[in-house]
Amino acid sequence: MDLLENTTRYLFFTGKGGVGKTSVSCALAVALADRGKQVLLVSTDPASNLDEVLQVAIGQHATPIPSVPGLSALNINPESAAQAYRERLIGPYRNMLPEATVRSMEEQLSGSCTTEIAAFDEFATLIGNAEETAAFDHIIFDTAPTGHTMRLLSLPESWSTFISENTSGMSCLGPLSGLAQQQETYLSAVKSLKDPLRTTLVLVARPEKTALREAAQTSRELKAIGVTNQCLIVNGIFKAADKSDEIATAFEVRANAAMEEMPGELVDLPLKKIVLSAAALIGVKSLRNLFNDTDSADVADNSTSPSKITFTGLGQLIDQLEKFGPGVIMTMGKGGVGKTSVAAAVAVELARRGHKVHLSTTDPAAHVSWVVDSPLPLLTVTRIDPELETEAYQREVMKTAGAGLDSEGKALLAEDLRSPCTEEVAVFRSFADIVAEGEQGFVVLDTAPTGHTILLLDAAQAYHREVLRQSSNMPESVSMLLPRLRDPNFTHILIVTLAEATPVHEARRLQDDLRRAGIEPFAWIINQSLSPVDTKDPVLLSRKRNEDQYIQEVSKELAKNIAIVPWLKKPPTGASGLASMLTNGAQTTGAAAPISV
Repeated sequence: MDLLENTTRYLFFTGKGGVGKTSVSCALAVALADRGKQVLLVSTDPASNLDEVLQVAIGQHATPIPSVPGLSALNINPESAAQAYRERLIGPYRNMLPEATVRSMEEQLSGSCTTEIAAFDEFATLIGNAEETAAFDHIIFDTAPTGHTMRLLSLPESWSTFISENTSGMSCLGPLSGLAQQQETYLSAVKSLKDPLRTTLVLVARPEKTALREAAQTSRELKAIGVTNQCLIVNGIFKAADKSDEIATAFEVRANAAMEEMPGELVDLPLKKIVLSAAALIGVKSLRNLFNDTDSADVADNSTSPSKITFTGLGQLIDQLEKFGPGVIMTMGKGGVGKTSVAAAVAVELARRGHKVHLSTTDPAAHVSWVVDSPLPLLTVTRIDPELETEAYQREVMKTAGAGLDSEGKALLAEDLRSPCTEEVAVFRSFADIVAEGEQGFVVLDTAPTGHTILLLDAAQAYHREVLRQSSNMPESVSMLLPRLRDPNFTHILIVTLAEATPVHEARRLQDDLRRAGIEPFAWIINQSLSPVDTKDPVLLSRKRNEDQYIQEVSKELAKNIAIVPWLKKPPTGASGLASMLTNGAQTTGAAAPISV
């Protein structure tokens, strides 16, 4: 498959977090621009890292990339988009209505629902209004991780339907006129998404079973909403240089096994394989090498040994958490860093030690059930299902707030509850209920990727208002959520990262956001690290060396409590695989000055 030939105008890159969507989408954008095309690269991820990969400060307007003539990039910033959206709706009324009324309107438009529709509003303009992007031959979207992306792609139709069927003129977003003005653009966006001559959906995966499995699930869901022009990129193909190197051979065997067991939905898609890069994919030079078909280019100088690392294992961290007793343990971080595996390992070990544990996820693209494959007597495994939670919430509101209404009032309430925002409220309610269970036993939450999680936490007070707007019933779990999350004896945040530039720097931003919300992380976990393992493979040794600076950064600048989970020969699934993550006590590897973490 050659994406550089017969390229459609719009390309969407989606897939499990951490598979390299940003690297691959940036590399394609650079390659097309090098061929003389005018290209606009857009990030719709709340936790975008285009700036770091392209090494250019990128804002909310098309920013030319100096080293790549013809290429421009922009970030859709959800918070800034929401502010502009609110001002567009409220601004005309500032000198016409009483100040108290204007403040009320601002409050009504302060929730995450507004943030989401505002970000979509900008996205829809780019794909649904040809005049806005007339100067560009191609528009490439580096989308957020799969769950967010699926919601983004389904929004055009759901919002268009909501606008056309709503008769009250109001919604959780305020006056519908703000949406109705854009309805033609939204309908055009839907049409473009479904047109195979204009849009290509690029599924990106690693040669790993869970990544390919999620790509297959995404493929099915996209086809169900009419997006049929799909192709697959598998990023990180690896071939061991020396078969006697156990780690390198295991690396290759794991990748080959995943490819051989590729889900049926992906088998017939056009396929592009990209070899594992030895160097960090930062900067235009490295991006230009990504589509080379040579094996693992840019191997670094391996004449000196990597630093010696003295590390604490995940099992020892669980010892610390166990001493606090019942409460909430949350794994947070960039998509693809292994939050689910870490959460599952913690939950299974606590249950094995005789504690009652509830393991759940707030991630729309939940994978917990893929990791925990065998039941334990004291372990309950669930996920927050948006569809089921929404239906239950709608029934509850109609039964309570709608009980005393006449037929017209009930019809208006039911109409309001069909808003896509209702799903956000319902999921939030369920999240709060699960957190409350920490009063009775251990709750381990595998949270959604960073941007979604922060929006969820920051929106707590806005959700309070939204719940009260639709129903006078404020559950105790909702009113107590923020106090519980801020209690260091009740909630313990584990920030999970990889020893790579983007995951570490995104985790740093996450920690800053948590602290602004009054939440102090308990520990950092550096997952899937090559630093503690013994390999002489030039590519893996190069990647191992690259980890040094990021482990130093975490240990010296970001965290006092750290655990390192080594890269494992077998995937960490099932009881034995999860147990292999728990290496207890301090261990040392390498041959240079030690770093104590």
